[in-house]
Amino acid sequence: MKNFCLGRMSLLLIVPAFLLNACSIKNQQNDTASAKPNIIYILADDLGYGDLGCYGQKHIETPNIDKLAAEGMVFSQHYSGAPVCAPSRCMLMTGKHPGHAQIRGNDEWNSRGDVWNYRAQLADSTLEGQRPLAEGTETIASMLKKAGYTTGMVGKWGLGAPHTNSIPTKMGFDFFTGYNCQRQAHTYYPVHLWQNGHKLLLGNDTVAPNTKLPKDADPYDEISYSDYTLQSYSPDVMFSELMDFVESNRNNPFFAYWASPIPHAPLQAPKRWVDYYVEKFGTEEPYLGDKGYFPARYPHATYAAMVSYLDENVGKLVQKLKELGIYENTLIIFTSDNGPTYNGGTDSPWFDSGGPFKSEYGWGKGFVHEAGFRVPMIASWPAKIKAGSSSGHISAFWDVMPTLAEVAGVQTPEDTDGISFLPELTGNEQPEHPYLYWEYPEYGGQQAVRMGNWKGIRKDIKKGNLNIELYNLENDIQEQNDVAAEYPEIVKEMEAIMVKEHETAALDRFKIEALGDKIDSEN
Repeated sequence: MKNFCLGRMSLLLIVPAFLLNACSIKNQQNDTASAKPNIIYILADDLGYGDLGCYGQKHIETPNIDKLAAEGMVFSQHYSGAPVCAPSRCMLMTGKHPGHAQIRGNDEWNSRGDVWNYRAQLADSTLEGQRPLAEGTETIASMLKKAGYTTGMVGKWGLGAPHTNSIPTKMGFDFFTGYNCQRQAHTYYPVHLWQNGHKLLLGNDTVAPNTKLPKDADPYDEISYSDYTLQSYSPDVMFSELMDFVESNRNNPFFAYWASPIPHAPLQAPKRWVDYYVEKFGTEEPYLGDKGYFPARYPHATYAAMVSYLDENVGKLVQKLKELGIYENTLIIFTSDNGPTYNGGTDSPWFDSGGPFKSEYGWGKGFVHEAGFRVPMIASWPAKIKAGSSSGHISAFWDVMPTLAEVAGVQTPEDTDGISFLPELTGNEQPEHPYLYWEYPEYGGQQAVRMGNWKGIRKDIKKGNLNIELYNLENDIQEQNDVAAEYPEIVKEMEAIMVKEHETAALDRFKIEALGDKIDSEN
């Protein structure tokens, strides 16, 4: 037996090297296929459906995101949770639709005091942040921790306040660097960000959002705008932290939530990118700040610069994943929290930011028309997703939690409203929603239902309007022809769904009396 074993060892020693290498590569591929994938969720802010090259954008260059799309799957019918920031992020993090979610609108928690005073917030951090989620709320991050993931976030939170139980590191994230408060994110040169519950000072002076040009300043002179470019550009700081998080966790599965504040106003971008687009677009009239935020000498160039800067960093992130040897088994999802805005000098119609949808005020951000919350979504996972694929699957933010649960091999929370779209990503049979439901208590109070090609909308509910507009998106993508009178049976179905899916909100601020909600007191 001893001689037999020695003989076998001798045979192994003379196996050709190329066979050993082949076996090694095969084993590495098997390890990659069986290992839990890393997950990176990139959430842009106010990025319209048509703001990316792969979705038809003509003015702004986004080669890295376009390449990500070419290497993965592009979704044409994905919806955010709401047409504005905070509620959309709530629905993403908790897997609940707007009729069940805790946070259904932007709530700055005004009862605390002068929360819109930037300088007051700097002196008193209890004035920062938004209405918090309830203690113990299950989030994507806390769910993935159960599956053995290290969880990190950089960017804009908007779902709590300092000194509450609803900061990222108390809601499932092991690491956080960014804006706790979405009002603080109204400048890209803040005095501080937050890092794991503590202020991270950036060395910037105090220039409060909405500060206008001095009266004697020449609006055509770039020097007049120098006060709005300070020492530390917060997206640079946050992206550096993201890259460090990825590198530090390259040997174990991680979930990185990159909630970039870009391209939400104000218009502030690195000069090299602004100069690039000034040369491309030519001269233009300045934005003087009359629609909020900061003035900008070259508003079109600066908006484009912000998007291209974000695109550049997406490219750097992908390159880092490749250098670390983990790109193949990393699921990257890129999307936006809502549609294009109408303020701060962004000029969404000029860029055609709504793509095939109308993007003027009343159609984009803040409204339940298609441009308000149908958003781009790209999913890349080379080990699993077919390159160059596309999907017309109708999905929404509350589907992300069950999707990532299935990806990570952990049980989905029972109370989610979502359906995993992992089968769609991997080329398998995909279950469909019978309908999607939204409600939004701001901008007059709104409801919407997407059922197949039908779209039902209620607007101005708080003014007593309960009429339902009906659109056939197959032949009326811009929602111009209300056909409710022609299809009363469809309208009746929509109305029944609106009644069924609306659950009275816990907070008075989000209640809608016309829908039968009883408002007891302001809370």
